Amino acid sequence: MTKQKKKLVLVNPLNTSTKGLVIHRQVIYPPLGLGIIATLTPDDWEVELIDENFDSFEYREADLVGITALTSSVTRAYEIATIYEEKGIPTILGGIHASMMPEEAKKIVSTIVVGEVESVWKTLLEDFTKGKMKRQYTGQILPMEEMVRPKHEIFHKDYKFASVQTSRGCPMNCEFCSVPAFNGNSYRYRPIEDVLDELETINHSMVYFVDDNLIGYGRRAQRRTIEFCNGIIERGIKIEWFCSASMNFADNEEVLELAAKAGCRMVLLGIESERIEQLQNMNKRLNAKMGIDSYEIVFNKIHKYGIAVLGAFIYGLETDTPETMEARTSYINNAAIDSVQATVLTPLPGTRLFNRLQEDGKIRFNNFPQDWQHYHFGEIVWNHDLMNQETMNKEISKNWDELYNEKVLKKKFIRTLKQTKSPIAGIWSYGSNIQYHNLVFEHDDSRPQLNLEDIFGLKDVESTPFM
Repeated sequence: MTKQKKKLVLVNPLNTSTKGLVIHRQVIYPPLGLGIIATLTPDDWEVELIDENFDSFEYREADLVGITALTSSVTRAYEIATIYEEKGIPTILGGIHASMMPEEAKKIVSTIVVGEVESVWKTLLEDFTKGKMKRQYTGQILPMEEMVRPKHEIFHKDYKFASVQTSRGCPMNCEFCSVPAFNGNSYRYRPIEDVLDELETINHSMVYFVDDNLIGYGRRAQRRTIEFCNGIIERGIKIEWFCSASMNFADNEEVLELAAKAGCRMVLLGIESERIEQLQNMNKRLNAKMGIDSYEIVFNKIHKYGIAVLGAFIYGLETDTPETMEARTSYINNAAIDSVQATVLTPLPGTRLFNRLQEDGKIRFNNFPQDWQHYHFGEIVWNHDLMNQETMNKEISKNWDELYNEKVLKKKFIRTLKQTKSPIAGIWSYGSNIQYHNLVFEHDDSRPQLNLEDIFGLKDVESTPFM
């Protein structure tokens, strides 16, 4: 007689309450952590993934439930967990929010995983089988040689990109970022051959490298990037890809040349602000050291190799005024930036920014855990010293209207084509801008949703993964 498999249900929750959500990357990129858990789970378990990016949650029978959550989606994660907990089915919550707010999470779920899951998942399942599952498992920061590949086949088929990770951790310690607290404050690199092997197995022609900074810092990191790109080229791996990097991405033109040959079509740069004192205040050291005058040189070097620049900027910084935000918008619209990710300064738990604003009594939405749903980077969640909420909302809306209006986006698209001489880079960056436009104005009936075909008569809409 065949032994019946135990059932593990994995859930990727979606914050369904947001209005004008600006960061929505998870809709395009699969939940890598859940794919890793699927790989780590033995064959005597049946694994099912419920992904709210595509399918509304419906209760599934399970022996055990695993949920991942960002801060913006944790309110929804708790709702789903409660459904299972009330039926006596234990739930596990992992991800960055549970790691930063463990005591809160333990009030709702049976068990939490703090930190990276690889070192504890096997023990957790063994404890569950014995009826001795603990309230908390704390993962160790392991060498990347011990990282397993995610089970890509578990992800929804409609994801535009495959997610691949080549490194973890970041030494920069920006005040608003929780990555060092979660993944450590130094870079850990996967063996290049292992990453290349994974790229050869995925059934996707478009890849997002989810590293917080693919290029890293220093000559060793540059040599690694060169070796990695050469590996893609030499193995004949036919992919087009997008990554995040720091402003040193253009330091070595050999890196740019090889990245382009290996399929890089767009890079997200965390620019954040054009004002040096604001960069210094948020501990954005590299940007501040380089200085704003060098930025255009960086953008032009990247364009030279047919790669588009997606610039990330923050509005509502602590020293912002209506005038400084207007100046930021003017800078963005006149700089050689192809696509724009504009967000509101959002203090996330686990960051020095959150701790400081909380100590100063400035957190506006503080009815936790319900209020975490507001922390999606598109809403003002704290009280500003220089502007009241009404002024902040008015000014941010005005500036985003200038950033994402149709005429500006068309102008950027044409400029990108001229500067990169790459139709793919142009369409990717324009598709990204349209996505941000549609998210910002999602609930504004006077602003119709845009698409490439309507605006330019482009029939090959599939050529942009951002739509």
